[in-house]
Amino acid sequence: MDHLADVKKFAKKPVNEAALAGMSKAYALVMSKPDTRYVACTDPTELERVRENFLKKKLGLKGTDLDATIKATCEHMKADNTKSRLTFYYLLAEHYGKLDGFVKK
Repeated sequence: MDHLADVKKFAKKPVNEAALAGMSKAYALVMSKPDTRYVACTDPTELERVRENFLKKKLGLKGTDLDATIKATCEHMKADNTKSRLTFYYLLAEHYGKLDGFVKK
């Protein structure tokens, strides 16, 4: 899959390619497995996992808007039946201004 092209379809700003490369490296194992490669927006357990493991643990976020942001991202990507986890995570990190955390210094 061409992750850059996929992110470009959905990103609202020019893609931070360095951050995307860092995310690709960080999530290479997850992206290599068919059962974890995509985000299932219809599965409440999956959405909870995105909130707890990515937004809270990885990005260090707190607050009550996390579920609403996940839902909005699902809605934004609704045209794509296979929502790439990498693209989904990129859009969430972009929304919260956290892309720089994935850029190698």
